[in-house]
Amino acid sequence: SLTDLPSLTLSLAIMMKLGLAPLHFWMPEVLQGISLPTGLILSTWQKIAPMALLIQTSHLINLNLAIALGLTSILVGGWGGISQTQLRKIMAFSSIGHLGWILIILKFDPQLSLINFILYLIMTSAMFLSLTNIFATKMLDVSISWSKTPMLTTTIMLILLSLAGLPPLTGFVPKLLISLELVKQNATLLAAAVMVISILALFFYLRLTYIVTMILPPNTPNSLLTWRTSNPTHSPTAIINVMALILLPVTPN
Repeated sequence: SLTDLPSLTLSLAIMMKLGLAPLHFWMPEVLQGISLPTGLILSTWQKIAPMALLIQTSHLINLNLAIALGLTSILVGGWGGISQTQLRKIMAFSSIGHLGWILIILKFDPQLSLINFILYLIMTSAMFLSLTNIFATKMLDVSISWSKTPMLTTTIMLILLSLAGLPPLTGFVPKLLISLELVKQNATLLAAAVMVISILALFFYLRLTYIVTMILPPNTPNSLLTWRTSNPTHSPTAIINVMALILLPVTPN
């Protein structure tokens, strides 16, 4: 009806700002063309205002629209990231997928959407800050960083698994809470569909983890010790990395 047109237009505009599929085409290309610190701002800080507006107007959003765009975002986020080698594009598709989870649960429980959005901000910030510290923009950059920053490279691997939603890491919390809430709302088929589609994203996270940890770069030095410069400690990165990994025990009931 005509009375639904303004709310529908507002919802679509906010979803385009967030980069939700199928209104996502600007996000991977823009994120690929900017630096990692700017990409961090675009993926986290720039999404706070539209997400706050979306949560406040959640009662106006059409349920079928939210579910359709949420499922599409999870599908596009997983499918688009499979063939990527550029880390910024991978993080862009990861963002699309995570926001799809948040959108699906928005009509059922806006407070749960807010919790999941905060966890998304933590995990995405941890990933971008870690990549910034090792100046990595491609998969190869991460794989060759093992000899210089082994602890940070290990942390990046764990953050990737957290983004994939594997227990007992922080990233398991959103998927667990959203799945339980959907089942509680008698949307079992929707919960099953969301989890099945998420296997696509799990594949490229595991693929990237495999490249980071299992593949040695060519022409590695044969010496036991490599030349390492003293890297300054980054306390914010360390704190947010810990939060991106071990928040599961403090999950609200």
